[in-house]
Amino acid sequence: MRDFLGLGVGTIVSASIFTLPGEVAARHAGPAVMISFVLAAIVAGLVAFAYAEMAAAMPFAGSAYSWINVIFGEFFGWIAGWALLAEYFIALAFVGSGLSANFRALIAQFGWQLPNSLSNTFGTNGGVMDLVAVIVIIAVSLLISRGVSNAARVENLLVVLKVFAILLFVVVGLFAVKKANFIPFVPKYQATADGAFGGWQGIYAGVSMIFLSYIGFDSIAANSAEAVEPEKTMPRGILGSLLIAVTLFVLVSFVLIGVMPYKRYINSAEPVGFALRAIGHPGVAIVVQTIAVIGMFTALIGMTLAGSRLIYSFGRDGMLPKWVGKLDKENRPNRALAVLTIVAVVIVAFLPFAFLSQLVSAGTLISFMFVSLGIYALRQREGKDIPDPAFKMPMYPVMPILGFLASLMVFIGLSSDAKIYAGVWFLIGLVIYFVYGISHSALSKRKSKKE
Repeated sequence: MRDFLGLGVGTIVSASIFTLPGEVAARHAGPAVMISFVLAAIVAGLVAFAYAEMAAAMPFAGSAYSWINVIFGEFFGWIAGWALLAEYFIALAFVGSGLSANFRALIAQFGWQLPNSLSNTFGTNGGVMDLVAVIVIIAVSLLISRGVSNAARVENLLVVLKVFAILLFVVVGLFAVKKANFIPFVPKYQATADGAFGGWQGIYAGVSMIFLSYIGFDSIAANSAEAVEPEKTMPRGILGSLLIAVTLFVLVSFVLIGVMPYKRYINSAEPVGFALRAIGHPGVAIVVQTIAVIGMFTALIGMTLAGSRLIYSFGRDGMLPKWVGKLDKENRPNRALAVLTIVAVVIVAFLPFAFLSQLVSAGTLISFMFVSLGIYALRQREGKDIPDPAFKMPMYPVMPILGFLASLMVFIGLSSDAKIYAGVWFLIGLVIYFVYGISHSALSKRKSKKE
């Protein structure tokens, strides 16, 4: 239970908590950014209940991909899984790049600096590759390849350090909070180049922008095959990590807004350090940022674990070449781990992926909608061909449809570009399915034998 709670908190409370609150406040919601975080957490929480029941009833590798495969069939399972794969590829590269940027900003204070060629992706500001991001992604992969227990011990330690850094910022910053910075709490609405600012429109835009902050809880479900008593540990890990995360996000947002006018955070990639230096605590800023950089490894560990298990499930089921779904002598899916690592390294080292970042939210929201609706089909089979889980989603049949509608609303709020990129990603997935997966899958082979 402790390991899965640490995995969830470590993945959810990652780079986003040290970057997004200030940016969302400055561009969309103002002080009401706290409402945006709470609303996003409510949406994620509705889906988290569905994830918890699914994980308790079907505790095997693959998360939403495997569940939807069982409930709705191979095609829809592939669509849900392909959506999640976009999340893991892009999110892994996104966090790796965020860690790199914060690390380089930190060492710059001591007069150390990497050349542009090793600091930026290919073709961006004279860049050839983001060396730090490549190194950390490979390091995390090597750690996980040695076993989940080793990764879990490191994960738990880093989560504790990261939560300490967040609380240190909150405690120090509370003494500099000014009431005037919260007035007006909900600024007047106005249209801007970034979309909506102020009013409920700005709060809504903030929800769509920050939703990626909460998607990490599915990394717990993806590793449910390795859980002891999954019917208990899965719901507690998923819901517990989400509750801790939203509390920390709101606290950080409150302090950031309170110590300094929110407009000053525009284009700031490190608002926490910026705020601490502004109120006269440069030493604390160095401590917090150092721990933040180290703590970002927790998100990388969670995403790498979940992504490698998903790719392993694809190979196991024949949706991708079978060798991807083979385990090593220690029963570890290290071939799938290698595939995930190679693709993530290529993205983070050589490709400018900022324009794809919202794919993280887009793909995940589509998967969330599948899982929410899947509860209706699951209930019809629990206690029959699927075990009757100890945990069930409350307020059935109302809550599943609420989870679906809430996810749909957040998806609608994403940028047009994000929806277009998601469409291109799914077209690629459809081509792979109809060219390879449909004829090589385990299901098609079982049908061939019957015939």
